[in-house]
Amino acid sequence: MMMKQILLSLFGVLFALQTQAQHKISGTVSDAAGRPLSGAAVSVKESPTFGTVTDAKGHYELSLPDGTYRISVSFVGYDPSEKNVIVDTQSRKLDFLLSERTTMIDQVVVTATRTPKLLKDVPIVTRVISDADIKRVDATHIGDLLQTELPGIEFSYSMNQQVSLNMSGFGGNSVLFLVDGERLAGETLDNIDYSRLSMGNVERIEIVKGAGSSLYGSNAIGGVVNIISRESQEPWSVNLNGRYGAHNEQRYGGSVGFNQGRFNSMTNVQYTSIDAIDLSKGTDNAEVGDYSTIYGASTLNVRERLVFTAADGLRFTARAGYFFRERDASGSIKERYRSFSGGLKGNYAITEADDLELSYAFDQYDKSDYLIPNSRDVRDYSNVQNTLRTIYNHTFADKHILSVGGDYLHDYLMSYQFSDNGSHTQHTADAFAQFDWNPHRRFNLIAGLRFDYFPEARLSHLSPKLGVMYKADDCSLRASYAGGFRAPTLKEMYMDFYMGNIFMIYGNPELKAETSHNFSLSAEYMKGRHNFTVTWFYNLVDNRITTAWNQELAGQVYTNMAPLQVAGAETNATGKYPCGLSWRVSYAYTREMIEKGQPLLSSTRPHTATAHLAYDKAWKNYGLSLALTGRYLSGVTCDVYTALTSYEETVRQTYPGYTIWKLSLVQHLWQGVDLTLAVDNLFNYRPDYYYSNSPTTTGTTCSVGLSLNLEQFFKSK
Repeated sequence: MMMKQILLSLFGVLFALQTQAQHKISGTVSDAAGRPLSGAAVSVKESPTFGTVTDAKGHYELSLPDGTYRISVSFVGYDPSEKNVIVDTQSRKLDFLLSERTTMIDQVVVTATRTPKLLKDVPIVTRVISDADIKRVDATHIGDLLQTELPGIEFSYSMNQQVSLNMSGFGGNSVLFLVDGERLAGETLDNIDYSRLSMGNVERIEIVKGAGSSLYGSNAIGGVVNIISRESQEPWSVNLNGRYGAHNEQRYGGSVGFNQGRFNSMTNVQYTSIDAIDLSKGTDNAEVGDYSTIYGASTLNVRERLVFTAADGLRFTARAGYFFRERDASGSIKERYRSFSGGLKGNYAITEADDLELSYAFDQYDKSDYLIPNSRDVRDYSNVQNTLRTIYNHTFADKHILSVGGDYLHDYLMSYQFSDNGSHTQHTADAFAQFDWNPHRRFNLIAGLRFDYFPEARLSHLSPKLGVMYKADDCSLRASYAGGFRAPTLKEMYMDFYMGNIFMIYGNPELKAETSHNFSLSAEYMKGRHNFTVTWFYNLVDNRITTAWNQELAGQVYTNMAPLQVAGAETNATGKYPCGLSWRVSYAYTREMIEKGQPLLSSTRPHTATAHLAYDKAWKNYGLSLALTGRYLSGVTCDVYTALTSYEETVRQTYPGYTIWKLSLVQHLWQGVDLTLAVDNLFNYRPDYYYSNSPTTTGTTCSVGLSLNLEQFFKSK
């Protein structure tokens, strides 16, 4: 009888405890714009065993006994949030709004090390442009964004209004642009077609300045820019967006995504167009510059990315893309540019310590002239690249990572710049290894080595890399050395072209590879809501490939330059506060030191700066993001070839400095509805004379944009 009473008593206690544990706390976790954050961690300070993560709608639910608790919520890239709650009823509703962390120190990045690593733990200086940054700038293509967000970068015009890049003294052929880690085929005047890099469906952009040849080979001698695509986080999503601006600039786009079971898909489409811009309009000057009209153009960009998780640890990613651009170069000819791209990648986690990646990538970039009088489309350029890659990673003691891999590239080029529109092919191969050593939580060292073989150019090269990082409380110190390498391209070896019916340009099969030694040292200080970074860099570049006048041939020939030096410093300061206010100021100083007698053809501006001031606030049914951004570029003096008779001589040219500001307001009017209003060139700057390095603005312009996320229409707040 007594035993029965004891059992009944124990049962009663257990029942009471169980009943007590049924009190629920639930709510949603959203960003400052009210968008749900899926996968946010929700924990209880007093009881670490109680915890959960938010679902696809940002919803969470906890069951707790009576008491007072402190609930903590965290999400990568956002400031954590904590709230006190008293549990004494059956249910409590507790919502969280997380503010994006300006420093992004907890952002996972992959470009600098080719393996996932937190930004704060990367020994190579890496800059990340987030999805929120892209939306604030409301950029259509990569050039608009990078110039606004980073100092030391300038996009300008070269011959025939083709876009040219200068990044801290390195041109477009020395900066490697990647989309999800893959190269792009095709080039014009040593630059890829930047209009292929639309900002639709971009999760983030990672920029690593300095040589990246030990991981990415040729063309990464001056830096790497990697555009990371967004994967669908919702069961289904549909976005429609558009923008209208000055000069009849139009942008329409949309994306469709789903995330169901083992499949994750995202399809993105973007169309843009702009009329020709008359630079002389609104001025009395008869001669406004080296050119008076900017060509009108239109683009179409379609991309699909499909992820299939075949099993735990086995994942396949397939992608496909189509791009079309048309320029109104004259009344009788429309220039057309097309690309077709695709690829398949498999990631296999063999064990907890071993993973393998195999991939194949295809990219074809064509150019043609559409002859309006007879409706003929004449293709005169085609670059086709097929790439095979493998990477194997092994983790020792849960913290040291050895990475080994290799690439094979088949590169085909048919070009109007070759004799009789001929073609050339080259096969290249490489192998690389990297060791990421983490002996202590404060210390990290990365060492890498890559071997590249280019049989067509009869050359091979070893590219080393060494990066060291030491963390002391609120300060992080980074130092690195990297060997850079760029092999001569097929065009530089075999070009035979009558440039503009003025002079010949000849290739040179005997060209040597460009090489460089890159040193950098940086210090980062993080305290509270502030971050300060300063970086010093020095590059010694040998055998830079350029063109020089050849008296015997009466034309220009590709040749190797004498050694040159590029040195400078870059500083960055940021702050973000609970009231919604944030700011960032960046400055870069770059100095090129070229041997006497060598032409000063580079137009690197010695002083550049960017500034950003933003205010973000969200209420129940309304939110806003107000941003003021500006960029400053100092004047620069350089040499340019004259067009008098032979292009043999150069003259000294000065490009004036300028400052441009942009004010943008993004309003979150209702669930899934964003309205963007922007005023560009706020203080109405207009060049006195339009050079290649002058901004093509005609003064202050305005634009309006609308974005609709249809899946959010069906969510309850």
